[in-house]
Amino acid sequence: MSDYSTKSAVGSHTAQQSKVPSKPFKDERHVNPSPRTMSRPSIGGGSESAVLAPRKGGPPSPRQKKTKASQYDRFIPNRTAMDMASSQFNIARSDAPQPLDGTTIAYQETVANACGVSMNKRILTFKEEAPTSEKDDLRQVYSRPALKATASTSAKRRILNTPERVLDAPGLVDDYYLNLLDWSVGNMLAIGLDQSVYLWDATSGDVNSLCQLEGDAYIASVKWTADGTYLAIGTSEGDVQIWDAETQSKIRTMSGHQARVGVMSWESHTLSSGCRDGSIWNHDVRVANHKTAELVAHGGEVCGLTWRSDGALLASGGNDNVVNIWDARTTVPKFSKTQHTAAVKALAWSPWQLNLLASGGGSYDRHVHFWNTTTTARLNSIDTGSQVTSIQWSNEYRELVTSHGFPYNHLALWSYPSLAKIVDIPAHDTRVLHMAMSPDGQSVATAASDESLKFWRIFEARGKSARSAKADVAGIVSASAGASVGVSGPGGSATASALDISRPSYIR
Repeated sequence: MSDYSTKSAVGSHTAQQSKVPSKPFKDERHVNPSPRTMSRPSIGGGSESAVLAPRKGGPPSPRQKKTKASQYDRFIPNRTAMDMASSQFNIARSDAPQPLDGTTIAYQETVANACGVSMNKRILTFKEEAPTSEKDDLRQVYSRPALKATASTSAKRRILNTPERVLDAPGLVDDYYLNLLDWSVGNMLAIGLDQSVYLWDATSGDVNSLCQLEGDAYIASVKWTADGTYLAIGTSEGDVQIWDAETQSKIRTMSGHQARVGVMSWESHTLSSGCRDGSIWNHDVRVANHKTAELVAHGGEVCGLTWRSDGALLASGGNDNVVNIWDARTTVPKFSKTQHTAAVKALAWSPWQLNLLASGGGSYDRHVHFWNTTTTARLNSIDTGSQVTSIQWSNEYRELVTSHGFPYNHLALWSYPSLAKIVDIPAHDTRVLHMAMSPDGQSVATAASDESLKFWRIFEARGKSARSAKADVAGIVSASAGASVGVSGPGGSATASALDISRPSYIR
């Protein structure tokens, strides 16, 4: 009885279950249950019915709560309420130009003219439109409020490759180791020609013979004091003479050197003189016993000598290819540099960086080296390709000009610290022996063995027009064109007429 009832109950359950229509599964997890779910113990029945049956208590599981109303992507809304075709059509029509009547067009033109804008130009833009050939006047398109002109834009700097003036200088000794040209702060140019020293007043154009040596002696060097009152003259006999330029009278003679004095440099009341025997003497011109110190370190003739502007260091160069830096308080070199492979005549301290020194070598070297005298390091070098005879720094520009001998006999202008060459100026037919800068720092004078003295405008002042700069140049242009400026050779008078080359018409 129990068996029959059990079978009939099971049979009736199976029959009822077979009558339930089958539904497709909406979730792949119901078709292929996970092993973790299948391993759960059954609750009051078989394992298969426990896995497929829904939970009877608690809220429905999120995995099982899936209805038709929620079958969409959570990030993209249902677009059934949108008319996409109509939207696309409206967007396309918005770009089409709308026809305007004549009254509206006339009104818009009136407003545009009153506001100073063009009808075909957008008012609010991120940047200016690129210019096209259809524009009539590009200056109106790119007009800007007027700005005050600055010194860099108000006038363009012009560097001419022709001299502003050429003077005849007969009797100039063709010797690389001498220093026969100097320009004073009082605008007086001194030049040594064989046995004579001549002064040329750059303001008036007058020339005067200051002194003339006797016998076989010749002028070896000239150097002005800082205030331009006195001129020191070194001779081939080893004497150093001090002359008053205003009264044209000799103040004193300081003897003692055993050979010619080819270079000198002033520092206040102290005059340093370099001799052919390699010695450097410091003279105190105020006292009778003028020799205060003797600096001995060079093995050849001293041909380069210059004090730093603060008087703390003295730089010297010699025919032994050595650059020595001397402390004013000692008689031993602070340090020496031997990188040059020829005589060192060209020495120049930077006017805007105290510890920067430039030195130039002779024919077998042809380099300009830059030294940091604080760290004793070589900062950089230039291969100029020619014998370096002189270096002058600009007071206004970060530039320097160098004069050269063999083989090109030219002037070269360099930028610093890039050391890029700005311009080459063919200067003389023979090697340029000496170069001096005008007191205003705009022009340089060069003397060569072709017995000519030339003046070049290299560093024109910023912010000055060419006309005003022409009037302010250190007497070169202000001297009358008809002035007779002449210098003579040994034993002659100052009667030789000057070779004065007029400036071309294009020079303003």
